[in-house]
Amino acid sequence: MFETITETLTGALGRLTSRGKLTDSNIDEGLREVRQALLQADVAIPVVKHFIERVKAKAVGQQQIQGVDPSQQIVKVVHDELCDLMGPIDTRLKEAPTGPTVIMMVGLQGSGKTTTSGKLAKHLVEKRKKKPLLVAADLQRPAAIDQLKVLGAQLEIPVYSEEKQERKGITKMWKGEHGPSEVCTNGIKHAIQTGRDVVILDTAGRLHIDDELMKELREIKAKCEPQNIYLVCDAMTGQDAVNSARVFNEQLNVDGVILTKLDGDARGGAALSIKYVTGKTIKYMGVGEKLDALEEFHPDRMAGRILGMGDIVSLVNKAAEVVDQKAAEKSAMRLMEGRWNYEDFLEQLRTMKKFGPLKQVIGMIPFLGQFAKDIQGDELKPFEAILCSMTKKERRTPDLLGGIEAGSRRRRIANGSGTSIQEVNQFIKTFKSMQRVVTQLTRAGPQGLAQLMTKGGMEKVMPQLPGGKTLGKMHGPGKSKKNKRR
Repeated sequence: MFETITETLTGALGRLTSRGKLTDSNIDEGLREVRQALLQADVAIPVVKHFIERVKAKAVGQQQIQGVDPSQQIVKVVHDELCDLMGPIDTRLKEAPTGPTVIMMVGLQGSGKTTTSGKLAKHLVEKRKKKPLLVAADLQRPAAIDQLKVLGAQLEIPVYSEEKQERKGITKMWKGEHGPSEVCTNGIKHAIQTGRDVVILDTAGRLHIDDELMKELREIKAKCEPQNIYLVCDAMTGQDAVNSARVFNEQLNVDGVILTKLDGDARGGAALSIKYVTGKTIKYMGVGEKLDALEEFHPDRMAGRILGMGDIVSLVNKAAEVVDQKAAEKSAMRLMEGRWNYEDFLEQLRTMKKFGPLKQVIGMIPFLGQFAKDIQGDELKPFEAILCSMTKKERRTPDLLGGIEAGSRRRRIANGSGTSIQEVNQFIKTFKSMQRVVTQLTRAGPQGLAQLMTKGGMEKVMPQLPGGKTLGKMHGPGKSKKNKRR
């Protein structure tokens, strides 16, 4: 997430903070690099100008805090300004005084409106105990209605649609007895009849903004009077997302923005620009393809990710959702007692998969953001394959892989997992090394854990992970010299 801006901005700030005492001249020089980093991330020029002016004003007038390197105070100034630029936090849902609350989803075609409608419905069910109804009001895009029905079936959330539609021509792909505004109105009536308390209107988009699209959306707004209008923006489109957001807001007065595809190669410009340009807060962000990959937007956490500081709060919240507390405590106790085995390791790998993409998880951990940019996403697959190729007895008794029959056992594991014997040997060696290091640190008490969580401590442990010096250099099956000959 935001690799480009994170790498360039942290690099610029790193050079600035390495200069020790700050002066007007080196502040100007450092902020020129920050300005360049923001422009490379496709942040709008007026936003960059405003941001740099505010940072400089605060940095020059900053009083030195005793015991704190003055150059490090610049990082805090930048962090605070990023929070102000993207904030405040506003995930409120405006609820209707009577009847169901109506949410109207708008945006360009391809921004992810339909999928985001499903994600939002799931979020409202799980986090706010709502009973949503999805309304298929996109009568322009072929299969849009079917797509929403599939999502509804997966989520076990009802979908309202009107089936009497015939496909005619190319310019008017779908034409029926009722237009989109009538479908939305009937959907709200259906929600009242069936006891649903939230209605999500999945409206049509276009490849570009035109008068026909805006006329259709204004008609839906006038007839349905939605309490919430959410603009869905593709974060990967950069300045196009900002420009379209401005027009949508001018025409419809949107209530908030949902940024999608932040798990891709988004440069970050849209997230930093949309709030400033439209004045509307970012409500949610889509961070993956799964239907639970929708997160509430917190500017302070996002600023931490952008500056490579991690987002431990979001990681802890995610852990609370996916981790079996009793199993985790049992595994931790076994680790501290030096009894951690391959069965525990396999269980931990499978739990990690529930957190989401490895790259995203590593980016949330303080001091490990530097490793995230090198991660491809499939680094853990060969480890799981190796573990699954072991027998249950071998996983529960690691010493069996170091005994008399170790050679034949390791050869069988390599063949079964599609790896080489050298990779299996490296995996076993690294497992023992990790087990020994973590056991020593945990037995050292709080001081040992504090040592582990420092940047230097992490750098000592990280190279011992399987497959290479860092997470980003880990290799899987087919990448060793032996496997290349295969």
